[in-house]
Amino acid sequence: MATLQSGLMRGQVSRMGSTQRRAAMAVPRQIAGLRRDVSAQASTAKFFVGGNWKCNGTHASVEKLVADLNAGDVPADIDIVVAPPFIYIDYVRANIKGAYAVAAQNCWMKPDGAFTGEISAEMMDDAGVPWVITGHSERRLLLGESNRTVGLKTGHALEAGLSVIACVGETLEQRNGGNLYHTLDLQLQALFENVQDWGKVVIAYEPVWAIGTGVVASPEQAQEVHAYVRKVLGDRLGKATSEGIRIIYGGSVTDANCAELATQDDIDGFLVGGASLKAPAFINICNARGAVKA
Repeated sequence: MATLQSGLMRGQVSRMGSTQRRAAMAVPRQIAGLRRDVSAQASTAKFFVGGNWKCNGTHASVEKLVADLNAGDVPADIDIVVAPPFIYIDYVRANIKGAYAVAAQNCWMKPDGAFTGEISAEMMDDAGVPWVITGHSERRLLLGESNRTVGLKTGHALEAGLSVIACVGETLEQRNGGNLYHTLDLQLQALFENVQDWGKVVIAYEPVWAIGTGVVASPEQAQEVHAYVRKVLGDRLGKATSEGIRIIYGGSVTDANCAELATQDDIDGFLVGGASLKAPAFINICNARGAVKA
């Protein structure tokens, strides 16, 4: 089941000329040119894996996915969250085993009211949904959500009692224009302005050019950005707080590349897209940290 973003990104790449296409697919090698001297900050946080099912599934396929996830063995010492489409959340919450928590893929920035088509954080809390994703690049790009909107949604969700996976990351144009760190600074600033309880926030670094494209930042390149994000958190919130905030990586994460990514000091887990729709692959990703330790 291909994601919408995957299709869009493939379409963008396919419409490029040969020179542009080579440049886009060579992005990981270009990261070194943007390098900043940021040493590893060495997270002490509990490993975290999120599965974002996006706009995929039927009732039958969701039932099978839940059954397959229930049949798999996942570590008891990590946090695992799955985010089904809204229409299937209640079924998943009622039927998935306790090793998995459930997240919504989005929420509104205000309490209940005259906001047709939106779902409030208060409704999710009332329905027993403990997590929500905010600021995913597909909502930023396709629906025009600004940094301010993402910050307001994140802050309100926390006030309503939810925990939040807040996404940050740069587009190909921003990276190639030398604006990677400036982009991250602006996205993080919107969170600083709205978040009070950082103990309930997981930050997902998702380079937009790597979502659904098969292009993955190397472990060292991903670590460099994660260390930068943790340094910014430390400068604003203090070292002890920053060490406890999970910073997870998303962007074409699979069971083939997750173990090597998990070796990095500041990669505290993953936000998984397409691979989360395949139970064996997702279960293997959940076991990535254990495989590294072994």
